[in-house]
Amino acid sequence: MDEQFTKLVTEARSFRRFEEEKEITAELLRELANLGRLSPSAANLQPLKYILVSQEAVREEVFSCLGWAGYLKDWNGPVKGERPAGYIIMLRDSEIAAKAEVDEGIAAQSIFLGAAALGIKGCFLGNIKKSELVEKLSIPEKYEILLVIALGYPKEEVVLEELKEGNVKYWRDEETIHHVPKRSLAEVIIESY
Repeated sequence: MDEQFTKLVTEARSFRRFEEEKEITAELLRELANLGRLSPSAANLQPLKYILVSQEAVREEVFSCLGWAGYLKDWNGPVKGERPAGYIIMLRDSEIAAKAEVDEGIAAQSIFLGAAALGIKGCFLGNIKKSELVEKLSIPEKYEILLVIALGYPKEEVVLEELKEGNVKYWRDEETIHHVPKRSLAEVIIESY
C-alpha cells in the first residue's frame, strides 16, 4: 500500500478545535463539495446537495445548531477562536431519492480526504438541531439534512492508539491532546481466504 495514501487516510479524522482566524473561502468549499459530487452514487442517482458556509455570521448560526463530542461530557464544543472556519452541509434531495443509501459516507470521506490533502481538518457532525438549522438557513422542505462537515486548520493534536479493554471512547489528556482508540487489524479481520 502506498505510504502517502495511508498517511492521508490516517490524517483525515475528526478534529474539533481549529484556528478560526485562518479563512476557508467559499471557493475552497466549492472545490471540496466537488469531490463529493464526483464520488460514486448508489444507482447513480446523485441525490446529494450541499450548502457551503464561509461567512462568519452564518457560521455562528450553524454552530449554534450543533452538538459536539458525545464522549467528552464536560465539553460543549470549541470556544470562540477555535471554531470551524467553514461548513459543508450535506443534504438529500427527496425529489431525487427517498434515501441516500451509501452516498453520504462515500461523499463525506472524499471531502475529508481532499481537505486533509490541503492540511485542513474537520469533523462529521450528526448531532444537529435540524429543524432550527432549516429555519435559520431557510432550507426548502424537499431537502433533508444528512450531515454537517465542520472544517478548519487544526488547533489540536489527535493521536491514534491501540484499543484497550474494549473501550472505544475517545478522550483528552491534561495537555488537551485528543486520543482515539482503534481496534487492531487482527481484531477486525475475521478470516482471510
